[in-house]
Amino acid sequence: MQFSLKTDYALRMLMALAATDAILSVDWMAEHYGISRNHLAKVAQQLNSAGYVTTTRGRSGGMRLSRPAPDINVGRLVRDFERLDGFVGCMGADGRCTINGVCGLKPALAGALEAFLAHLDGFSLADIASQRSSIWQRLEDSAA
Repeated sequence: MQFSLKTDYALRMLMALAATDAILSVDWMAEHYGISRNHLAKVAQQLNSAGYVTTTRGRSGGMRLSRPAPDINVGRLVRDFERLDGFVGCMGADGRCTINGVCGLKPALAGALEAFLAHLDGFSLADIASQRSSIWQRLEDSAA
């Protein structure tokens, strides 16, 4: 399984925010991660809409976590950002396959996906960003 860039960027943005108490702008993250500002702006908007971050407009604006890092579940974020029903064609809402219902692929993949998500449910943002100072240092060094 491979995450979409949207989920990848959401996780990276949240880890940067978990590594500091400062308000970070999309421009700051784009510069320090080396990622397109436009892509990050779209992800920031979705993070805000989903309640993961709080945004502030204006010259000193940016974003910060809307709740403590231990309260942000990685599995939930993946569910919010990924389209998991399209893992394979037959799993989608309008998935059609000649052998649908008589093959074992769909239940096998559904079980694997659930196990994957259940594993991620065991991690919070605080867990994956536990080395706060090291994360922050690497981000700071990346702009030099």
